[in-house]
Amino acid sequence: MATSRTEGSRKSKAGDPVANRQKQLEAFTQAPENLLTTNQGVVLPDNHNSLKAGIRGPSLLEDFILREKITHFDHERIPERVVHARGAAAHGYFELTRPLVEYTKADFLQEVGGRTPVFVRFSTVVGSRGSADTVRDVRGFAVKFYTREGNYDLVGNNMPVFFIQDAMKFPDLVHAIKPEPHNDMPQASSAHDTFWDFISLMPESSHMLMWLMSDRAIPRSYRMMEGFGVHTFRFVNARGVSHFVKFHWRPKLGKHALAWDEAQKIAGKDPDFHRRDLWEAIDGGDFPEWELGLQLIDEERAAKLGFDLLDPTKLLPEEIVPVLPVGRLVLNRNPDNFFSEVEQVAFHPGHVVPGIDFSNDPLLQGRLFSYTDTQLSRLGGPNFHELPINRGVCPMHNFQRDGMHRMTIPRGRVSYEPNTLANGSEFRVDGGENGFQSFAEALESPKIRRRSPSFDDHFSQAALFWNSQSPAEKEHIIAAFQFELSKVEVPAIRQRIVDNLAHVDGRLARKVAEPLGIGPPDARSAAGRAGFRAASAKPLLESAPSLSMEAGGGPIHTRKVAVLMAAGVELGAYKVIQQALQDVGATVKVVAGHLGFIASSSGQQVAIDHTFQNMPSVMFDAVLVPGGAASAQLMMKNGDAVHFLLEAFKHCKPLCLIGESAEILRRAGLLPEEGPTPAGVLIGTNEPTARLQLAQDFIAAIARHRHWMRAHIEQVPA
Repeated sequence: MATSRTEGSRKSKAGDPVANRQKQLEAFTQAPENLLTTNQGVVLPDNHNSLKAGIRGPSLLEDFILREKITHFDHERIPERVVHARGAAAHGYFELTRPLVEYTKADFLQEVGGRTPVFVRFSTVVGSRGSADTVRDVRGFAVKFYTREGNYDLVGNNMPVFFIQDAMKFPDLVHAIKPEPHNDMPQASSAHDTFWDFISLMPESSHMLMWLMSDRAIPRSYRMMEGFGVHTFRFVNARGVSHFVKFHWRPKLGKHALAWDEAQKIAGKDPDFHRRDLWEAIDGGDFPEWELGLQLIDEERAAKLGFDLLDPTKLLPEEIVPVLPVGRLVLNRNPDNFFSEVEQVAFHPGHVVPGIDFSNDPLLQGRLFSYTDTQLSRLGGPNFHELPINRGVCPMHNFQRDGMHRMTIPRGRVSYEPNTLANGSEFRVDGGENGFQSFAEALESPKIRRRSPSFDDHFSQAALFWNSQSPAEKEHIIAAFQFELSKVEVPAIRQRIVDNLAHVDGRLARKVAEPLGIGPPDARSAAGRAGFRAASAKPLLESAPSLSMEAGGGPIHTRKVAVLMAAGVELGAYKVIQQALQDVGATVKVVAGHLGFIASSSGQQVAIDHTFQNMPSVMFDAVLVPGGAASAQLMMKNGDAVHFLLEAFKHCKPLCLIGESAEILRRAGLLPEEGPTPAGVLIGTNEPTARLQLAQDFIAAIARHRHWMRAHIEQVPA
């Protein structure tokens, strides 16, 4: 924007003060960093001692250096997020692989091969910043696209549905699931009375409960976790034609989960398990990648689905509307500073660009208000968009001014429009068709506080999810309900939950109720309670294979394999398998009773990476135990080594035992003398001709991730 004649003449004499100031700052930042200074640039004479009256006298109030340092320290923390407080993030890019001109005019979705910078944050929902990564919880999956038309935020979760249908209930949900207010316990957990009391009175939560009690709630890694936009959004093309759209992120490494016992143990062994995994993968050049897929459907077809697409407790089965792959997301750079980037990043579902619009999803509508409001509180004022991590890459111009933490320096005397003082003529340029245009949806309805009858079906999709799970996944869901409800102290709450579950599946409800000290499930009792809106509608499908994780194998790239050994180990077969694993990108680490080296049966020195104590089995995806009579005997006498192997067996991980090492499982009664071995357990020999095949079989077993149908895990005392 041009300046007035007076302002221009003043600059011509004095130069551009903003540019001059910038040059000075750049010169300063290039100075050596070996001198500490105050925030004003004054060099510190001593960063160890405050100014005192005498060598043993009191500290002096005039010590502005001490006061500045302490004051800054006292104010370093900002309010943590109410939900999604604990997270990890990374930089990367989104690359379009299929043009979407026919569906949207969004600039970054037009040209194949175009790359858009992104910043992605993963998170747990319930716990505080200091909680553990592996708790049973929903995971946030938020992507900020820095597009040429402005920042676009796709703020989603690792589950495609949510607990509630209307944002009016969001504060109640969060209050119920957070630690109970009288004692601030439990942390990062849904296993307590207030959550289940609330949920038992909200049958609309039934579908989301099935996801929360499934293995989806305990992912193996952020890199092996799906993401969803949750809500139904709109795409609008250049002709003004609209399609509803659902967003899907699919991990390249496949979708995989932890065992529940394993997740609990990891929370104590390494509460940063997921954050560390993401950081180390990127730091090592193993860049995580997801495919972006879309479900696109016009309004006419959406009206005939048999359920309401605006209901956030419902999903659109892929078997009805397939997911169309359109791009890939790659994370290739860790943050430079956790606070400045991961903590200060501000996502908002209302940050959209031309060609992407909202639907009338009542939960989404409430979020459009909530996110701005919370950023004002958390980041201190209305200028949070000027923080480096939130700043767009496109030009920005408006007459919004001042406020706390303003970082830009607007120039000129004008802070309003229309005006004639900025450039000599009225300054007003409206975007017109180039700007953001809300979809021209026809609306006619009285103002009303009521839920649409099309939202009344609370159980058919919960039943669809249940019916789509494998037998092992169903057992995990039953066990999760039993664990959570066993923590509930009020029997009436437990009873209400199983009564509700009877509308999902009778067997599920009966199995959950068995160990809980309550009566059998009573579907009629649930239907008679206040708040119970309607019975289940006829499901669109009996089952949907896309909802199961069990078939979700994948490459074993970056999987961690532990090799257990002791002195006298035989290295022949181990070397072949080690090389085969490394060739397909797996990480192989030797674990023993001590650090340093051990001698093999041939006298070769083998370097030890970890001990049984400092790197337990829950940190690995698979276990290999080489042969050697001496090594096997020493490990059978080492309780830590035996526990390591038995624990991995209990968690259904792939195991490969060579030669004499198989005796460890045999002595525990887990390996029969004759007949088939347990699922995912490979028994090999040191015969040179069998080594390569054993390696390939082990790789195939790891690609399955877990062998959930393994027998006898309940008798393992690990």
